[in-house]
Amino acid sequence: MASIIRRKLVQSIGAAATLGPFAIGASQAQAHKGDIVIGAAQPITGVFSFAGVAMNMGLNDYCAWRNGKGGVMGRKLKYVSEDSGFKLDQSVAIFKKIMAAEKPNFFYGESTQWVKAITQDAVAAGTIMTSSTSLASVVADPVAVPQHIVPGPTYPRLHEILMEYIAKTYGANKPRIAYVYADTEFGRDGIPGGKARAAKLGLPIVEEIVTKQSGIDVAPEVAKLRRARPDIVIFQGYILSPMPEFVRQLGEAGLKPQIMGTAWGLDKPAYDALGKLGVNLAGASMYRYGHETDSDMINNMRDHLAKNRPDVKSISPFYVSTWLSGMIFASIAESCIKANKPLTLPNMKAALEGMKQWDSGGIFGQLADLSSHQIPLGRIYSYDPAKQAMEPASGWIKV
Repeated sequence: MASIIRRKLVQSIGAAATLGPFAIGASQAQAHKGDIVIGAAQPITGVFSFAGVAMNMGLNDYCAWRNGKGGVMGRKLKYVSEDSGFKLDQSVAIFKKIMAAEKPNFFYGESTQWVKAITQDAVAAGTIMTSSTSLASVVADPVAVPQHIVPGPTYPRLHEILMEYIAKTYGANKPRIAYVYADTEFGRDGIPGGKARAAKLGLPIVEEIVTKQSGIDVAPEVAKLRRARPDIVIFQGYILSPMPEFVRQLGEAGLKPQIMGTAWGLDKPAYDALGKLGVNLAGASMYRYGHETDSDMINNMRDHLAKNRPDVKSISPFYVSTWLSGMIFASIAESCIKANKPLTLPNMKAALEGMKQWDSGGIFGQLADLSSHQIPLGRIYSYDPAKQAMEPASGWIKV
């Protein structure tokens, strides 16, 4: 099975309704005149396959859904994806291969390091815009990384949103806050922004713990938290482990702080695991969750999945993120086509930076401003044990 998955996935989505979303065939490998091509290097296998499978489905399914609505100004979206295994050399090779073979207009990658590695080639090509799962501040730079779009707020902005919520919720009764984060870019990047916003708001950071990504003995770190006695512990840089073990040992020590996080750390594995320990996870999310019904676009996702992937029972934020990236790509292309301008980087960048009141179909609860190549907007969610789901705990917060 793995060998099949690793093969190049070429989806010319609109060619035949009877073909499955991952159908592969010689006819699909042919470039169709006028198609808007979206390439991707997705971690469908490897350590991040739990996210990569959802990411690949989300972008693929958006293309299929949009083509079912007539495409972009009558032009079809063609999705060309290959499995990167979350290996940087492999994902860069995929980018170069698809660039040469398919001449894509847009490309989706897997990591911060991938964006850094391909930016020089992408800018030199002058014909492509990119996006990825990375929320790193370094890739939300319209000058140094002009072709790239972050599909949400950066990690620093997410932590600023979180601090704004904490300050408003607790008022004059300033809570004691501890940070626990992984010694990776995913873990470190948002912390300075969060600390700076906390200082501005008068929120005390009483402990800061940095750990390895995995294989952690949490007992010494829990001892530090026991001495600091925080009211809130914010985790960053973890999808699940070691959060449950931290929470379990904190409980054994008689501490029950509010556990908070951001973005990818608020997915179902985390809130389910902590919920079983009697802890209601909360934090700053970029998007509405897949079970919510007050977003037309989220409803479209659910309908599409029910018809085409009935085995998928919940919508991952990774799925929402790549569907959203597809929407952004399509909006850029539509703007250029309407203006009768070719899909060159200068034209597409100008189109992106003109998207200052962009309608995401309710994925965000407000019109989004993409002019800074990110969307500095989020909302606080908290786990509801009765519903076993994350539910809104605030309005939408801009920073």
